[in-house]
Amino acid sequence: MRIALFQPAGDVGPTPAVVTPEGLVLLDSLLGEYRDAQLAMSSLISRFDELRPVIEDVVAAGPVVPLGVGRLLPPLPRPTNFLCCIANYWEHVDRPARPLNLFIKNSDAVIGPGDEISLPRFTEPWIFMHEAELGIVMKGPTKNVEAANWREAVFGFTGVVDVSARGVGRATWGAVSWMGKSFDTFAPIGPWITTEDEIPDPQDLHVRFWSNGQLRHDYNTSDMEHGVPEIVEHVSAIMTLQSGDVIACGTNHEGLGAVQDGEHLDFEIERIGRMSLTVSDPLRRTWDRGVYLGSDSTNQVVVNGPRD
Repeated sequence: MRIALFQPAGDVGPTPAVVTPEGLVLLDSLLGEYRDAQLAMSSLISRFDELRPVIEDVVAAGPVVPLGVGRLLPPLPRPTNFLCCIANYWEHVDRPARPLNLFIKNSDAVIGPGDEISLPRFTEPWIFMHEAELGIVMKGPTKNVEAANWREAVFGFTGVVDVSARGVGRATWGAVSWMGKSFDTFAPIGPWITTEDEIPDPQDLHVRFWSNGQLRHDYNTSDMEHGVPEIVEHVSAIMTLQSGDVIACGTNHEGLGAVQDGEHLDFEIERIGRMSLTVSDPLRRTWDRGVYLGSDSTNQVVVNGPRD
């Protein structure tokens, strides 16, 4: 099942909805009104097992609302915990596996389908890059989950773009600083959540990302150094995870490139969905539109001057 957060047209609040091939079936009559959209989604996730038979009846009865009659919002507008794996792909490098490590990303940076990434006004020689990633959506509260039981703690999967600042500015703040990851709008999530039963193997999903039609990311999650079960076990051993928390699994840096003013971005994960974004930059900077071959080269970047 695909669960979205939908803002209908008119003076109506956002509501969770089920995505069908014909459109959306709204769940407002089932869940009631929530002033806080994240609370609505977290509540649905916590109660989903008990509500699922009723939701299936609601979906069967309809009515179906076309996607164009309103807009999709980020399915998790402000996760309580938003964690991201660091450097979690092999990228054709023959070496021992690196230790699993994560950082915390700013939950207020979340945007959704059709939204705009706004680059910050920084004069340091930075470059801003996309990192298309598989996102795990947790079902909680949960703690100390064994890898073999990971599905018990996972509600589903979504797409995450970990927009990242690199270059000299990032080096000033540390090799992997949360500050270069947490500017406003630097956390696109979506287009919706696909429940875990629809994903037979999260280690076999095709991830693709385009900038102005140029294919950048094009990889399979089978290349992860530390897979979803291990990630869930590792994080839940450290902290209690809540319903609607997000863990981004890291990216394959092969194909990494800049995002810049006026670009149209498309992002797709197999079995989950596809969404589009735009980019704006008040300084109208430009960078090389080439792509990078791997993680060793991503911090070696020279910024071009402003565009005329």
